[in-house]
Amino acid sequence: MNESSDPKSGTTHFGFRDVPVAEKQKLVGQVFTSVAAKYDLMNDLMSLGIHRVWKRYFVATCQARPGDRVLDLAGGTGDIALLLHERVGRTGSIVLGDINGAMLRVGRDRLTDQGKVAGFEYVQLNAEKLPFPDASFDLVTIAFGLRNVTDKDAALREMRRVLKVGGQARVLEFSEVKPEWFRPLYDFHSFQVLPRLGRLFAGDADSYRYLAESIRKHPPQDELKAMMQAAGFERCGYRNLSAGIVAIHTGYKV
Repeated sequence: MNESSDPKSGTTHFGFRDVPVAEKQKLVGQVFTSVAAKYDLMNDLMSLGIHRVWKRYFVATCQARPGDRVLDLAGGTGDIALLLHERVGRTGSIVLGDINGAMLRVGRDRLTDQGKVAGFEYVQLNAEKLPFPDASFDLVTIAFGLRNVTDKDAALREMRRVLKVGGQARVLEFSEVKPEWFRPLYDFHSFQVLPRLGRLFAGDADSYRYLAESIRKHPPQDELKAMMQAAGFERCGYRNLSAGIVAIHTGYKV
C-alpha cells in the first residue's frame, strides 16, 4: 500500500496511524534521532547482518565509475557512502544527504574517524526539495530511506531532476515478501521480535514498531516501479533480494 499523502483528507501514514501531512516529518525525525546512536547495531540484530550483504550488492551493481559525483540520500550512518567512495575513487565525490541531523552527525563522525575526509560532503536536506541545480550528479542512491519520505513522488521527481542525462537512480528498500508460507514468519519477526530487540538494546520499542509498520505501508515492487516511471525515469526495473524482503529499483534519465 502506498504511503503517500491523501490530498482530500490532508493526512498520511505514520506506520499504521493516520497523521496530518505536516506532522509526519517531525514524527519520523523523532524516530531517527532516537535510534541514531544504535542504528547499525539494530540493523545487524534485525537482519542478522544480512543488511550488509544487501548494501554491498546494491553498490556493486550500480552505475558508478571513477570520477563520478554521487548523491546518497538518507545517507544516515555513512555505510553506503563509504562503499560508493570505493567505486568513484579519489577523483570522484560523494554528497551524503540526510534530513536528520543526528543521523548525519553519526555518519560524518564515523567516516572522519576512519580517516575518510577527502571526497565527502555532508548536507542536511529534504529529499522532496533538493538544494542542488539540475543535472548535478551521475548517480543518485537512497537506501532504506524512501519509505520514510512523506511525498515519495516529489522525491523521485527531484532525484531525476538532479541527475545528468544518462544518469542512474537506485532505490534499495524493504518490499513485499513473495513466498506466502514465509509471510507469517516474517510478520512475527517484524511485530513481535523487533520491538523487543529495540527495547532491550536501544531502550526504544516504539521506534522499531514504527519501522516494521512503515515497511508494510511502503509501495510494493510493481507499484514503486510505476511511480518511478511516472516521475519520468526510463528503463525502470527491479531485482528482489532475499525472497522480496528487499528490492533494488533502478531508473535512468534519458
